Amino acid sequence: MKRRVVVTGMGAITPIGNDVDSFWNGLKEKKVGIGPITQFDTTDYKAKLAAEVKDFDPKAYMDPKAAKRMERFVQFAVAASKEAIEMSGIDVEKEDPYRVGVSVGSGIGSLQVMEREHTKLLEKGPGRVNPLLVPLMISNMAAGNVSIQFGLKGKCINVVTACATGTHSIGEAFRSIQYGEVDVMVAGGAEASITPLGVAGFTSLTALTTSADPLRSSIPFDKDRSGFVMGEGAGIVVVEELEHALARNAVIYGEVVGYGATCDAYHITSPAEDGSGAARAMTDAIADAGISPSDIDYINAHGTSTHHNDLFETMAIKTALGDHARAVKINSTKSMVGHLLGAAGGVEFITCVKSIGDGFVHATAGLSEEGEGCDLNYTKGEGVSSNVTYAISNSLGFGGHNASILVKKFEQ
Repeated sequence: MKRRVVVTGMGAITPIGNDVDSFWNGLKEKKVGIGPITQFDTTDYKAKLAAEVKDFDPKAYMDPKAAKRMERFVQFAVAASKEAIEMSGIDVEKEDPYRVGVSVGSGIGSLQVMEREHTKLLEKGPGRVNPLLVPLMISNMAAGNVSIQFGLKGKCINVVTACATGTHSIGEAFRSIQYGEVDVMVAGGAEASITPLGVAGFTSLTALTTSADPLRSSIPFDKDRSGFVMGEGAGIVVVEELEHALARNAVIYGEVVGYGATCDAYHITSPAEDGSGAARAMTDAIADAGISPSDIDYINAHGTSTHHNDLFETMAIKTALGDHARAVKINSTKSMVGHLLGAAGGVEFITCVKSIGDGFVHATAGLSEEGEGCDLNYTKGEGVSSNVTYAISNSLGFGGHNASILVKKFEQ
């Protein structure tokens, strides 16, 4: 028998709030966290907007000396993990540390330190490159530092699947607990890639919108969508074996019941044109949960605001759910926080859990008229009060990676 896995803690650092409550209230209020890039001079750049994290002080979450040895994406991960662990009420000192693990990923790692040290290499020579360049740069340092900061000695992994990273990270944590490798996992994603190289690279790929209007830039499923807006932040959850959570009287916010992961095996940036890979990830998650497609109440779509993603994901939902696709409520959190890349799945999973708890599906902000082929219910206009028992969060990543995770309202 597979062990049951529940959500007992959540933590978020996002462009619309640096804790779960602020983030969730921002979504309910249709608060758009997109604005002009402040982290570098965009004079020569076509894309000038991003969804930046505001008013983030790492010293509020960790020792200042430790923070100096962490890049921005790692600081986000540690800060969100701190909130999630505190919300969970778990006392790590009373746990077997080898039964508490970490599954925190980042799609890119630190472009900031790469850029700084490459400039130094060219201007001052190889002898002046920071000896900590590699441990500051590599993406697994989010997971490593979370483990170090909180004394978590169990399974510690870093999934890197581009924009599917956060969802895969939670899914692999779910599996690790199901099959008895650990009892508790701190899981999710973190990213901070709003840098000259990051923005230039995605712009050259024609993936970013060049819209100058923050309210009409990240507009998933809209006929005028023209690319995604880069965001940053972290979404981290504590997932835990049910009996372990009950034994310590933990508050349970939801139950993870299904996980599907596939690959399109089609193209390095474009999803499969018929949406078949993403559809299979959803149907695998539904089968894993032992339910039927008609049980799904809500889908938090990958919904990037690129032409191909939104169209092909719509096709995938129709394939996976059949006639029920037109009855299910769908939205895109990216309409307000932009695309957090490797952290997207983490914050969107939290959105699903909060939607279940509050009985509310937030609006897809900025959506005014659906694009051709985008003919489902994307929660246009205002958010709606609605009973949500089963919710799916979808993530699709460059390389053809598809991940779907299914969470339900907890019933003992």
